[in-house]
Amino acid sequence: MARVWQHPFLNVFRHFKVHEWKRSTKEGDVAAVMDKTLKCTVYRIRGSVSASNYIQLPKTSTQSLGLTGRYLYVLFRPMSTKHFVIHLDVSTEDGQVIRVSLSNLFKEFKSTATWLQFPFVCEAGTSRKDLAGVAPPAARWTCLQLDLHDIVLVYLNRRHSHLKSVRLCANLLVRSLYTSDLCFDPAVTVAEAQRAKLPVTPMPREMAFPVPKGESWHDRYVHIRFPSGSSAAPSKPIQRSYSPPEAVFPRHMPQLLPHPAAFSKSRQDSASPVVQMLGPTATCRAPSAPGRLPENGLSCECTEVSSVVGSSGRSQELSACVEATDGRTAGHDLQVSAHKLAVVPTAPEDVAIHEPLGRKQRRPEAALGKNPFQQRSFLPDPVLRLKGVIGLGGHSTKWALWTKDGAAVVYPCHAVIVVLRTDTREQRFFLGHTDKVSALALDGSSSLLASAQAGAPSMLRLWDFQTGGCLSLFRSPVHTISSLSFSSSGALLCGVGKDPHGRTMVVAWGTDQVGRGGQAVVLAKAHTDVDIQAFEVASFDETRMVSCGRGSVRLWRLRSGGLRSCPVDLGEHHALEFTDLAFGQAQDRHTLCVPPSPNARGPIPLAPSALTCRLPGSYVCGRSGHILEIDHQHMAVRHARRLLPTQTPGSSLPRKQTFSSGPGIAISSLSVSQDMCAMGSEDGYLRLWPLDFSSVLLEAEHEGPISSVRLSPDGLHVLSTTSSGHLGFLDIPSREYNVLARSHTALVLALATTYSRGQLATVSRDHTVRIWDLATLQQLYDFTSPKEAPCAVAFHPTQPAFFCGFSSGAVRSFSLEAAEVLVDHRCHRGAITGLVASPDGSFLFSTCSQGTLAQYDCATTHCRVQHVAANVVCQDARPGPNALAVSGDSRLLAFVGPSKYTVTVMDAASLDDLLRVDVSTLDLASSRLDSAVAICFGPAPPSHLLVSTSSRVVVLDSTSGRMVRELSGAHPVACPSLALSGDARFLLTAADRAIKVWDYSTQAGPRCQVYIGHSEPVQAVAFIPGQKQLLSVGDAIFLWDILTLPEKSPPGSVLDSPGAPQTCEAGLNTGQLEDSVSGANGLPRRQVPVPSQTPPPQLGMCAGPCESGDGAFSVSDEEGPSEESHSPKGVHQPSGPPVLVQKEACGAGDGAWVASGDPWGLGMPLSSCDQPRKQGTWSIRRARAQPAARPDSYKHFTARYKSSLTAKNVSSPPAGAERLRLKAVVGYNGNGRANVTWRPDTGFFAYTCGCLVVVEDLHSGAQQHWLGHPEEISTLALSHDAQVLASASGCGGAASCCQIRIWAVPGGSCQQLLSYHRTAVQALAFSLDDRLLVTLGDYGDRTLALWSTATYELVSSTHLPEPVHGVAFSPWGAGELACVGQGTLTLWLMQQRGADVSLQVHHRDPIPEAVGAGELTSLCYGAEPLLYCGSNAGQVCVWDTHAGRCFLTWEADDGEIGVLLCAGSRLVSGSNTRRLRLWAVGAVPELRRKGSGARSSSVFMERELTLDGAIVSAVFHNSMDMGVVGTTAGTLWYVSWAEGTSTRLISGHRSKVNEVVFSPRETHCATCGDDGSVRVWSLASMELVIQFQVLNQSCLCLAWSPPCGRPEQQRVAAGYSDGTLRVFSIPQTAMELKMHPHPAALTAIVFSADGQTILSGDKDGLVAVSRPCTGMTFRVLSDHRGAPISTIQSTSKEYGDFGMEGTDLWLAASGDQRVSVWASDWLRDRCELVDWLSFPAPTLMEAPGCPPPSLAAFCPWDKALLVCAGLGPHLEVVFYSLRQKQVVDKIPLPFCAVSLSLSPGARLLAIGFAERVLRLVDCVSGAAQDFAGHDDWVQLCRFSPSASLLFTAAHNQILVWEVTGC
Repeated sequence: MARVWQHPFLNVFRHFKVHEWKRSTKEGDVAAVMDKTLKCTVYRIRGSVSASNYIQLPKTSTQSLGLTGRYLYVLFRPMSTKHFVIHLDVSTEDGQVIRVSLSNLFKEFKSTATWLQFPFVCEAGTSRKDLAGVAPPAARWTCLQLDLHDIVLVYLNRRHSHLKSVRLCANLLVRSLYTSDLCFDPAVTVAEAQRAKLPVTPMPREMAFPVPKGESWHDRYVHIRFPSGSSAAPSKPIQRSYSPPEAVFPRHMPQLLPHPAAFSKSRQDSASPVVQMLGPTATCRAPSAPGRLPENGLSCECTEVSSVVGSSGRSQELSACVEATDGRTAGHDLQVSAHKLAVVPTAPEDVAIHEPLGRKQRRPEAALGKNPFQQRSFLPDPVLRLKGVIGLGGHSTKWALWTKDGAAVVYPCHAVIVVLRTDTREQRFFLGHTDKVSALALDGSSSLLASAQAGAPSMLRLWDFQTGGCLSLFRSPVHTISSLSFSSSGALLCGVGKDPHGRTMVVAWGTDQVGRGGQAVVLAKAHTDVDIQAFEVASFDETRMVSCGRGSVRLWRLRSGGLRSCPVDLGEHHALEFTDLAFGQAQDRHTLCVPPSPNARGPIPLAPSALTCRLPGSYVCGRSGHILEIDHQHMAVRHARRLLPTQTPGSSLPRKQTFSSGPGIAISSLSVSQDMCAMGSEDGYLRLWPLDFSSVLLEAEHEGPISSVRLSPDGLHVLSTTSSGHLGFLDIPSREYNVLARSHTALVLALATTYSRGQLATVSRDHTVRIWDLATLQQLYDFTSPKEAPCAVAFHPTQPAFFCGFSSGAVRSFSLEAAEVLVDHRCHRGAITGLVASPDGSFLFSTCSQGTLAQYDCATTHCRVQHVAANVVCQDARPGPNALAVSGDSRLLAFVGPSKYTVTVMDAASLDDLLRVDVSTLDLASSRLDSAVAICFGPAPPSHLLVSTSSRVVVLDSTSGRMVRELSGAHPVACPSLALSGDARFLLTAADRAIKVWDYSTQAGPRCQVYIGHSEPVQAVAFIPGQKQLLSVGDAIFLWDILTLPEKSPPGSVLDSPGAPQTCEAGLNTGQLEDSVSGANGLPRRQVPVPSQTPPPQLGMCAGPCESGDGAFSVSDEEGPSEESHSPKGVHQPSGPPVLVQKEACGAGDGAWVASGDPWGLGMPLSSCDQPRKQGTWSIRRARAQPAARPDSYKHFTARYKSSLTAKNVSSPPAGAERLRLKAVVGYNGNGRANVTWRPDTGFFAYTCGCLVVVEDLHSGAQQHWLGHPEEISTLALSHDAQVLASASGCGGAASCCQIRIWAVPGGSCQQLLSYHRTAVQALAFSLDDRLLVTLGDYGDRTLALWSTATYELVSSTHLPEPVHGVAFSPWGAGELACVGQGTLTLWLMQQRGADVSLQVHHRDPIPEAVGAGELTSLCYGAEPLLYCGSNAGQVCVWDTHAGRCFLTWEADDGEIGVLLCAGSRLVSGSNTRRLRLWAVGAVPELRRKGSGARSSSVFMERELTLDGAIVSAVFHNSMDMGVVGTTAGTLWYVSWAEGTSTRLISGHRSKVNEVVFSPRETHCATCGDDGSVRVWSLASMELVIQFQVLNQSCLCLAWSPPCGRPEQQRVAAGYSDGTLRVFSIPQTAMELKMHPHPAALTAIVFSADGQTILSGDKDGLVAVSRPCTGMTFRVLSDHRGAPISTIQSTSKEYGDFGMEGTDLWLAASGDQRVSVWASDWLRDRCELVDWLSFPAPTLMEAPGCPPPSLAAFCPWDKALLVCAGLGPHLEVVFYSLRQKQVVDKIPLPFCAVSLSLSPGARLLAIGFAERVLRLVDCVSGAAQDFAGHDDWVQLCRFSPSASLLFTAAHNQILVWEVTGC
């Protein structure tokens, strides 16, 4: 009863007494004026700023109108040449407030979870660009009818509750607002409705506009209903209201998309200007109402939304344009998947031109059940990937193009564009069109592809041909484009089509700015009355074009912004119909070729009357059997020839029958090269002619009329298509024809598959049955039935045969071996509607449209009829693959019948009725009867029968008929096809153009993904036996791969080794915590755990040595850039780098590098080259063999994979003027190998962290930092005199070789830069006298290089046939070194001949078989002549280097030994089992004398320590009593064997650091990371004080409580990936509280100003407000729902500031470019919105897999200022004033910001970039300084409270900078 007072309608202005302004408010220029048209008082709202001049109801935002009417009627008139804005706040049933904004100021539709912006654009407005959306001069009064129920449901998937508030902003006149549940027709009065008895609801007199007598309502006013496809509004009254028969189409008729009004025919054809309310240009939520499809944008694509049939029977479409890297829509219900496959449908009539949004839209999709939060996407996501398409054409088969290199062809397949490689038959796809592609064009360099789709108006797309990305989407001013042509440079695109009046129009677009951020621009357009069949831009002059058509050949020119044409004088040929044209490649460039097309028969000579004179190199072709050569200069026909059929002597008939009649052979297409002409004709022949057309060079007969021919760029192949769906090419040198593709030429109706033979059978309306090979997608058989159409098909399960049912009622069995009909049964009188064979091959069942069921015994080759039952099957059933179903055990048969409301289950053998289920009564609450449409059995057990009804899919127990479960709203329309996988994991349903894949194994709230790719309704879907692929058929045949979750590598495998990419598993264990509460929550993961991919290796070609100009030795090779592999969006990057596992056979490939007779024999002396330079930077490039497989050894360094790229041309600040000084680095790179050096006698201590060499004083803790390496440092080596340090890193930037830097230890300067190795440097070592440096490449490089330390020349190098794990110089002689590797120990000797030095193998000794180890992984020299080697099996082997034999072995560990050190009688071993052991080996020299009889009992272990990771580095004092050890955990330990202790020296996070926070007094700081740890550090010493560890979770955000006067209450709040929030007490070093306020991962957290409240945000966009004292969450804000919260910041304000109560001011920024600012008083539970900022989409970064975060912060020196970065289309920092409500300052940026921090002291701004650069900006002067030193994204910047320190983080590397000049 609460709503009765609002019926039948409510005058809002009157009810709230707007004239009194007590319950409403006005601002600015608002006045009541008298309107002459309406003859009543209206309100005028005007002003230059819309936001400052408005009427608002109710008075404050805390009040609510509470208006529950479904429709809101706004009676208003826009002011001429002005903009206006209308804001509506609509409340939903779940309490969410949605803002709906309508304005002609908006250029495109935008949508978030809480805001919808609809543009109101008038096409008839002024032509000035800045006023493109303003109201026209003669704007009329408008009745705007908004269906609030449908708007909220369609676009946000929510249910409307009531209208909360309205704000009408300048500039407009408004009479009043009305709400009602009735749909009124404003053009019909009450008297008219009663007199004519119209079934409409007339507009009440109070709401009606006055219409003078004798005039039409539509002539004076405008009615807009939005959305127009409302289910509550009948279609006929709408048409009557919008366009009465006698109405004249008005000058400005508003029309709202995406639901256009159902205009009458006369209205639609009118050419009057149209006002449009544009539909969404972003990915929109799918409506749940019937007749609509869910839609989604393509990742990194501009996507439209496909046309579907609406409730009014017309085609209704949405237009959407989305650009995003891996752009999936993540919603609460179902997910519409468009991953490289889905084409989302588009608007037919009035699609506006939209710019790509450039960001990922995340929002809910259409609800499938009553609870919109039940449905979630399941894993993997996506579950399908398009693998192949069988089809050609759709709109036309004439478009097939060669790529520039001739390696691939491009052709359309309905709405998909296919690129097919001719050698491998591999396909790739261009996806985005939503209707059939009508034309294609490729520029001369094959870099830009243009495509147009059929429809009115025609939508065009420009693609980057190499990447497949859509560069531009725009609307053509013409209807279906029939021809497209690029200029050779790609800067000009011309298209031909028809305008709305049917006149031919030619349009020229400038495309030179496409791909550079610009759009295609219309340069000129021209109308012509002549027919145009072909249109080409000249290759020699981009301003000249030629067209041909019926009776005309015209020359066109683009000049001065206009297209002009002149006709060619055709003379006697003026009546010919021309079909195609081609430019000749003659040097005079004045000729062109045009082929005509009447119909003819027979073979080919040219008529004797044909002219033979031809200007060399110039020609033109025509049609109707004629070939005309056109002279451009004289605009006349130069030569004329004609193609005639040949008749045999004495016969009056042509020798060869053709496909058309007429005197000549109709030529449909031609193509010309420099020396020949290819011609395709309707008689099915492809002919090659010389340019003088003297005789046929080559002839190929096709199976149908040829549609197009194209000569390849090299002139060696001819591509041809036929109207019968064939695509192939003729290889001219070999004279062989290669079929590339065959296809059906009409809709595919049904399919069947057989696993044993890997074949697919399809039937089509083209009267053919075709058999395909599923592996190659090639056609195997083709059965044609001209007189009767095939309807259904089924394979015999065990025999090489298939069955087919026909429209005549016949059921035939075909043999695949003999390709013949085996048996023909005619027991049916109607068309076959169902055909299925039992899985065991015993029976075949068929049904027909007359209700007959037939059973056949098909156990034998010739099946026979066993039973025929009449009137048992529903006669209304439509033919389909799911009309019949047989259970998997072949016992049960199910079908729909006897009526459409009944499903019958029979015994398959006896046909006895077992069960009948009335599906119409399953839903007692429904007001309409459900009817069964399709059925299928599930696997047994359990014995389930799935039934698709007109409204849902139900699952029945096939024994009892009880309904087990249901899928409500599976599709908006009935689902005629469904399939269940054999493992019952996936359910596949199809209706209209959509395919849904359901997680059938989920019992409660099944989840699904939606794929849209077909341009016509999907007829059938099926799983291929084996469950790895599925098929969908309709307009074409689509083959999809079913993706599965990656499996974890087995322990010990390469992928399981350190550094390998981590593989995530979906299951309970991945989400478990160390406690049982969080581990049992059962919350699903929101993102797909997919391991990152590995960039392919760079492969080189061997080349011999050469001499460079400066005498430097250079062994070089040319190699292309390697491809990069990016992780998917939202996927956690693994801490370890990816590993490429490849196998390589050693042998012949290395022969060029080794001495004959011995693969290790060596070397490459440099005697053939001049001596290199004596100083400077050396770059010696060597040819590389194919990379080897990664050895089974953790000893090899593998750099962590990084998607970031190093910035180019970044200038460092001048020396002495730096505002930042690197003070400390926190962390040690545990990924390195032998990357620690320590010299106890001098105190020199150095290690690596990222790309830095850190030199630290162990006494004071002071650090020096040596910068220069572009990438992660792999290893270090210190000379024996401790004066030189060598460091090695990977290649960076454009460099192709690794860097080896030589540092002078005293000054810390880089003396030399060496470059030789290609992948990574495994080890470095100095000789005993420090005169030589040896460098060893890793397993992918396999090179050993020797350098002179005097000049750092390369003195010798060798290529190794096998990976080598370690190298060491002999301490007894400078000319000997040892290497260990796969099963062998190799001793090398250096031989010097004059100035040349070479390496020769001295000994190569295998491991003794008794040892059983496969790899020697480490080595060190002991007492002369002993050499100790460690193995991957844990043994230590001792070699006698003099005798070249292994004499002693003992088991030293359980795992691989990676570190060995020996001094005196002690040996230290370190392994991947984390054990460090000290061995007494004093007796080993004595055991050497015993030879093979030595026993290891004399070797014993003195000490053992277990550390926190695998041992990767170690250095000890000569006494071996103390040393420093590094582990893979990123920790450096000080080890004292005397005390048996290990002390942590350096430690850091193992994985990515996510946050740094500071204590209020700045005594400590805390960090958190993906490793699940929260670490508290002392700021004075940067030593770790406390560590809190949570297992199996990532800590993503952190906050330190504000000062409260009591140190014992210092707390740190941490947010984790499982949605939990933990509060840790710093004084008590314990966890105080654990909460679970979020269902998704926390991404931001902050304390309120008083520290009594915690605000936390998650990746779903929810903000929770919790009290740590009680552990309760008392408020959840969902304004940012659908986009992850990236930032939450809180500060204090004065009470009453900004007109708000409370002293807390806080902001939240989300990933959808929205920032909200709030004022709150949490003690009183008050929270009010201060401001809401919405930014345009940002430009994409270079790494599309990682979108820029939305950064926002309060300015410390002015809290009324917001500083934002990563928001908006420009790379800049924006300063926004909360008081002025506008942007007050901007700072441009060179790159996209990924982190941001403002100094609370000086006005400094720190910005981190993904290009590994840190920028410091002085906000006063604008001066900026850039700093290097990071080896990855600078993902974190944080100033300390005192502004004296700046913390930055790059992955797990933390850098502490000292701010100077503060």
